[in-house]
Amino acid sequence: MLRNSCAGFGYLALQGVLGLESAQGAVIDPLAAKQPHFPAKAKRVIFLLMKGGPSQVDTFDPKPLLDRDHGKPPPFALPRIKFAQTGNLLKSPWKFRRYGQSGLPVSDLFPQVAKHVDDLCIIRSLHGTNPAHGGALLKLHTGSDTFVRPSLGSWVSYGLGTENSDLPAFVTICPTLAHGGVNNWGSAFLPAHCQGTPLGNASIPADQAVVKHIRSKTLTSDLQRAQLDLVAQMNHTHLATGANAALEARINSFELAYRMQSTLPELQDISGETEATRKMYGLDDPVTANFGRQCLMARRFAESGVRFVQVTHSDGFVQWDQHGDLLKGHTKNAAEVDKPIAGLLADLISRGLLEDTLVVWGGEFGRTPVAQGTDGRDHNPHGFTMWLAGGGSKPGTAYGATDDYGYYAAIDKVHIHDLHATILHLLGLDHLKLTYRYAGRDFRLTDVAGEVVKGVIA
Repeated sequence: MLRNSCAGFGYLALQGVLGLESAQGAVIDPLAAKQPHFPAKAKRVIFLLMKGGPSQVDTFDPKPLLDRDHGKPPPFALPRIKFAQTGNLLKSPWKFRRYGQSGLPVSDLFPQVAKHVDDLCIIRSLHGTNPAHGGALLKLHTGSDTFVRPSLGSWVSYGLGTENSDLPAFVTICPTLAHGGVNNWGSAFLPAHCQGTPLGNASIPADQAVVKHIRSKTLTSDLQRAQLDLVAQMNHTHLATGANAALEARINSFELAYRMQSTLPELQDISGETEATRKMYGLDDPVTANFGRQCLMARRFAESGVRFVQVTHSDGFVQWDQHGDLLKGHTKNAAEVDKPIAGLLADLISRGLLEDTLVVWGGEFGRTPVAQGTDGRDHNPHGFTMWLAGGGSKPGTAYGATDDYGYYAAIDKVHIHDLHATILHLLGLDHLKLTYRYAGRDFRLTDVAGEVVKGVIA
């Protein structure tokens, strides 16, 4: 009533009494840090997306029977719906070795990550619902492969806010624009401030990736501040006549963008990093430099208070999608990411950040243990591997299992909804309570499903 009567002056007076506005008349930051539902084990997430679908049976899920029966027809029924025609069983061209005190096996594709196996919680029983890249990526990011829904990072931003008011809560570094594109980091019907802020995209080298329009080519900082104050004054006059979520989001986005102009370039400037740190991430090697810079940026963002950071390994389309020439493709891909990921884990440990930073690694699905053509693997959403590190996950553990050949999740199955529920739980968020009312119903990331996987929690 106060908002809509007397041209809104009564509401303005109430805001002043309650201290809901700052001296400059700005709306309270909706991304201010919020308390979780219960004590959290993790404060932030770094999601390492291997776009295209790395093969579980060639990385973290060895299958001796696959080696034994190489070239034979599969002794099990194939899914009714397949992405493409496949043939006989195809053994892994890589050897698996046991590492660390846990003795967990890792293939020769990841010799550097293998040194950190005692920090990993390897989930071998993931399964999804969609055999196509677009649907599977949307499922992994939003929980839905059929509707536009808020992304995981947006839900985390909505639930927890940011720890740094000069930075967004959700940053995605060099994201792909294919297979769902912006919907994979979009906020959908959640407030606009929950959307991910992209730093470049997959077609731009990491050392050239910036937030668009981060600098004004024509206005000084003082002139920008004066312009922003004028626009804010007009927007607040409009806002006083009635609540307007879109306008409130626009006001806050202007203010955040202004603050980011000084903070973000400083964060992207890695000249202050030691030579040892740069080498640890592989910045001295052209093979690893691009992804290494992304991982280093992820650490810098996480350390500076960004709540959810995504790093995408992609050539702009389907990096890990080896329908043919598996040996060449997976060898190249792993060489680009192995050292940077190991460097990230080591750096987080040395800085005391891994304890409350949850690192998530994986793709939208896995690959079939049967051959496509003579030397490739098809998409497989029925059983695949992802791993967690830090943030309250159980280290040195392998959870769940696929069948003897690695096609189907078989023991302690973990659906994508379960993974989402578990990530939120580690952040102190109850996935059943983190809801948003839209179009007459309450929505949540896990929709009407999802169980916290207690076996992966320390």
